[in-house]
Amino acid sequence: MSFSQTVFGKWKTIDDETGKEKGIVDIFEHKGKVYGKIIEIFEADKKHLKCEKCEGEAKSKPILGMVIIKGLKNKGDFYDGGKIVDPKNGKSYHCKITLEAKDKLVVRGYIGIPLFGRSQTWIRIK
Repeated sequence: MSFSQTVFGKWKTIDDETGKEKGIVDIFEHKGKVYGKIIEIFEADKKHLKCEKCEGEAKSKPILGMVIIKGLKNKGDFYDGGKIVDPKNGKSYHCKITLEAKDKLVVRGYIGIPLFGRSQTWIRIK
């Protein structure tokens, strides 16, 4: 697997409802699992927001720097078996990520089964 075909690296997030670029998530590996951390928020008025609706250890923590993708496992063509947090509503969802093209990542958050969920397409930053 060459670097260009990996999910690891920095990805520009695009809101699936508005089509607006939201920020940058760094996807990395830690102890054999995949994680994603918010490293940039584009909207200046949102850079200092805290995750008021999050539960547990993430409650009232800054969204910038938050690890929103946690514990995904490599399943061959995709990564699954972990969680993603939506800082907007504080909810945690099952998460599946699939590299659709070299520089296109489909990130799906869902409840129960992948059929019931939402997908975002993230673009690799070179």
